[in-house]
Amino acid sequence: MRFDVVTIFPEFFDTLDISLLGRARRGGTVSWAIHDLRDHTHDRHRTVDDTPYGGGAGMVMRPEPWGEALDAILDDPVDDPLVIFPSPAGEVFTQAMARELSAESHLVFGCGRYEGIDQRVVDHTAARARTRLVSIGDYVLNGGEVAVVAMLEAIVRLVPGVVGNPESLVEESHEAGLLEYPSYTKPQEWRGLPVPEVLLSGNHRAIAEWRHRASLERTKRVRPDLLPPDETPHA
Repeated sequence: MRFDVVTIFPEFFDTLDISLLGRARRGGTVSWAIHDLRDHTHDRHRTVDDTPYGGGAGMVMRPEPWGEALDAILDDPVDDPLVIFPSPAGEVFTQAMARELSAESHLVFGCGRYEGIDQRVVDHTAARARTRLVSIGDYVLNGGEVAVVAMLEAIVRLVPGVVGNPESLVEESHEAGLLEYPSYTKPQEWRGLPVPEVLLSGNHRAIAEWRHRASLERTKRVRPDLLPPDETPHA
């Protein structure tokens, strides 16, 4: 997988080179490039924003630098990239979307700032490449960088070869529509709190049943909106 990120804060993405993403890059499973939007400006102040037409608070990112930045990435006749603009006005990012996007060969992320990017940038991009507006939740961030890092963490770890034990991906929260069951490790008792006995039993069927029941109970308590209509926790 390849991905490109356009931002006015390229240093924000230095964190990608640590942990699993960094190892995947060094191993050749994924590759990426971070592009400074200000490199596509032509004034001494490297201006990327201006006042909005129609008035209102804040500033809007100008289309010219965005056009040049995206031209440099998208002018590849062999490629079929998907362009994603993080936006609170977009479709909600989910685990299912992360899995869908992990099958893409090339993702391009455009990180807006201020009051957002001139809409014509999105419209023009959509006329030349597959384009989606995506939100990571019902709240507003200062810019798209945090959202892109969160999405990349969720997407890239699903690319085959990135996570060492693929089976661990199956049991995580949201993969089966439920929250993940609680996990325990050594010692068997810590500060008066024991590990549930069933996990020490060696009875794999009983352990699987306990984990499913624990997932249902946790989902009912924390995220009841995720419960299937016919799934009710039982003792």
